Amino acid sequence: MRGILQVDPAGAVPIWKQIEEGVRRLVAAGALAPGSPVPSVRELARDLRVNPATVAKAYQRLVEAGLLAMRRGEGTFVHGDPASPGQERRLLLAEGALEFAGLARGLGVGLPEARAALDRAWTELEREGEVR
Repeated sequence: MRGILQVDPAGAVPIWKQIEEGVRRLVAAGALAPGSPVPSVRELARDLRVNPATVAKAYQRLVEAGLLAMRRGEGTFVHGDPASPGQERRLLLAEGALEFAGLARGLGVGLPEARAALDRAWTELEREGEVR
């Protein structure tokens, strides 16, 4: 995960959540296979230059979600039987959709305007070659 996982300390999303979502994306993309070890809390905290408690919180949430497994004396690993990559992608998409919907409602935007904004964003990504 070194070099692959990055966080934005100045971002609006809490750092622990950025770590959690980053690990979820790596698993969903197949970059972290079942049984693969992940860095220790201290290692990842050092690499990301964050407090170890922040990494520990993200790892604990991932353990509770069944994505990681901690083995005393051995380390932390991608769970041997996590949700399939397709299921994980759907979960991530649902989380992102809820965040987007919450933002839109908070701004007083209705569903038609929110859909139009999403369509424009998708078109922009296609133009930039980031969507297939």
